[in-house]
Amino acid sequence: MAQSLAKEFTKGLWAEIPPFRLVLGLCPTLAVTKSVENGIGMGVATTFVLVFANLLVSLLRNVIPSKVRIACYVVIIATFVTIVELVMQAYTYELFLKLGIFIPLIVVNCIVLGRAEAFASKNGPVLSIADGLGIGIGFTLSLAALGAVREIIGAGTITIWGGTPVFEMVNIFPGYNPFAFMVEAPGAFIALGLMLAAMNLIGSK
Repeated sequence: MAQSLAKEFTKGLWAEIPPFRLVLGLCPTLAVTKSVENGIGMGVATTFVLVFANLLVSLLRNVIPSKVRIACYVVIIATFVTIVELVMQAYTYELFLKLGIFIPLIVVNCIVLGRAEAFASKNGPVLSIADGLGIGIGFTLSLAALGAVREIIGAGTITIWGGTPVFEMVNIFPGYNPFAFMVEAPGAFIALGLMLAAMNLIGSK
């Protein structure tokens, strides 16, 4: 059992890490990764929805009629997205405003629905939690890494909640001139493409 749990958890950290392996969830990946803060916030919100949606789908998998299963999954996912949205409005309102429409759009995120259909509907609750947690953490790490690349090159800094800089390129390269293109939409595609290529290269070896 422990081996199965470890396998289902760790697959989301490399073998099936979104978006670099599954190539899913690219809409929020490209849209919100202007900074590390945004990437982590989106990743944590998605992880919460993944874990609890997987759990509930797994518990109800023998009750939900197969003909309406997708509609039921969407309702379950929407419930947890609403919880995330309300919590963020109450405790991290500035981050909620930065992420904007992409928080409610977690409802139609193909990663969440895909895990419910492909895994949670066929496995028990413990394995489903491990699957959701692994995929969610992998997604969070992906967004944070992409956000770091874009923010460092495009703004020359890495900031945390409240706008406090924790890393500044000028401390390493005095006179560094940020390449603002990287925090724009085209820069997201270029950064993602380069990171996908790097992942494929590492994976092939």
